[in-house]
Amino acid sequence: MDENSIAVAEPVVRTASKTNQKPKRQPRYHVILWDDDDHSYEYVVLMMNALFGHEVERAFMIAKEVDRSGRAICLTTTKELAELKVEQVHSFGKDILIQRCQGSMSASIEPESSE
Repeated sequence: MDENSIAVAEPVVRTASKTNQKPKRQPRYHVILWDDDDHSYEYVVLMMNALFGHEVERAFMIAKEVDRSGRAICLTTTKELAELKVEQVHSFGKDILIQRCQGSMSASIEPESSE
């Protein structure tokens, strides 16, 4: 190298080995619908369709499950979406088919692994 040449170092690029890395999956949460005596099957079916996009058959099965066992899983998803769905259930409004109904049904979330 003579005095007029300039030495330039090549940049060193290091990449992480992707062979051992797997994408990390977000924890999953169940949206749980709780039973009460102030809401009809029709209300549950309508709500399941409007909020969760469940077809009538699936929505009816959820209505039967919540009536039979006191609770039913409506959806399993990320925590953020599960919390949003619970808020939507709580703000869905009262069942106009049952006169004593005062408001929406109750829902909560729980981690998927707690079953």
